[in-house]
Amino acid sequence: MIMYDLIVIGSGPGGYVAAIRAAQLGMQVLVVEKENLGGTCLNWGCIPTKALLRSAHIYREIISANNYGIKINEPPLIDMPQIVKRSRDIASMMNKSIDFLFKKNNVNLARGVAKLLSNHNVEVKDVDDNVNIYEAKNIIIATGSRSRQISALPQDGKFIINYKDALILDHLPKEMVVVGSGAIGMEFADFYSSLGVNVTIIEFLDRLLPLEDQEISKTMERIFRKKKINVLTSSEVLKSEIKNKKIFLTVHTPKGIQNIETEMVLSAVGIQANIENIGLEDIGIRTNKGKIVVDDFYRTNIDGYFAIGDVIDTPALAHLASKEAMICVDKIAGKQVNPLDYNFFPSCIYTNPEVASFGYREHEAINDGFNIKIGKFPFTANGKAKANGLLDGMIKLIFDVSTDRLIGAHLIGENTTEMIAELVVSHNLNATAKDIYESIHPHPSLSESIMEAAAAAYNEAIHI
Repeated sequence: MIMYDLIVIGSGPGGYVAAIRAAQLGMQVLVVEKENLGGTCLNWGCIPTKALLRSAHIYREIISANNYGIKINEPPLIDMPQIVKRSRDIASMMNKSIDFLFKKNNVNLARGVAKLLSNHNVEVKDVDDNVNIYEAKNIIIATGSRSRQISALPQDGKFIINYKDALILDHLPKEMVVVGSGAIGMEFADFYSSLGVNVTIIEFLDRLLPLEDQEISKTMERIFRKKKINVLTSSEVLKSEIKNKKIFLTVHTPKGIQNIETEMVLSAVGIQANIENIGLEDIGIRTNKGKIVVDDFYRTNIDGYFAIGDVIDTPALAHLASKEAMICVDKIAGKQVNPLDYNFFPSCIYTNPEVASFGYREHEAINDGFNIKIGKFPFTANGKAKANGLLDGMIKLIFDVSTDRLIGAHLIGENTTEMIAELVVSHNLNATAKDIYESIHPHPSLSESIMEAAAAAYNEAIHI
């Protein structure tokens, strides 16, 4: 039996990055994967959803062409099967790219279902029920997550669907209810609404995008209502019933019980870690509330066993899983590494308009005792945004008065998911507000709004 330096269970953004990084450091690595390489992100999440949203973007551009002096004689036709095919083709390409990277870096691959055994052994059962046992000095659990089920919305893949089902619909329903207004719910609500579906969003908490800054949430709710998306906040689905090819929802709202009839429901109420039936209990790995317990370097309570990504109690984001993978592997290799600061990481939502943020939200900074200055700049005052005809949104920057350092950034508008990286780097380099607004930004550009927002914190913005 080969003794591997590292076995990684799962090949999502955490698993495949861990494997490649370990191989770069000279380790002999085996990845165990039961489905497609790339995990949920590449196959059923981050990438294929962006392909769908790109199709919706093109459709919006065409139907608004008259605003830009382009005459379209006939209304565009939506070919839903082709939209889905393009998305799936892109996912397939990404899947193949991981396979290429594994071969390039001499990462070994075992196809099948993994189960942890004692003494650093892993059992792998393939589709034909053949069983092989592998051994490694270290094992990383990166098995990801799946759509969370709730009793009021039993998913059947037809009437009550999850994000995987939503990616492969071959037709557009006339109406859809989306339950949950996190990134998944909001992106699908925007996608289907853009293609003409009558969408209602139901959110249990008191605002859309409850993890974002309150001002950003209010701005997005106003924009979504302007798009004729019906929004119910502080509301809960109590039960659902399917009759005559319709779904009847009983919803508790601030105004009382509301009965909603719809053609389809997308349940986007969160995710559940894939930690069942992988042998955690057999070897004594500790869990808490459905997550694997780890320390700052992703070590479990059992020596040589590690966990990263959606199976641990950290934000479920692909780029965080990848960073956790790098830190975990470097620590295994004996390198000097620092724990990840979970107060400062970028989060992006690819709606129209986009939302991007990192660091403290305004109320968090105040509650934590910071004396803050806030700088805001609306895209209505930005020349490039006016030229693009996309004026919704703003830049909001939060600075610690005592140090002048950036401690929070909250963006909503076109292309903000690309703009947030400048602010993350600025924070990591201890940049001050003055550093940001004295750095020349190109004109015309949307990024000028970052410079202006930093200046606005000190009442020095030019264009507002």
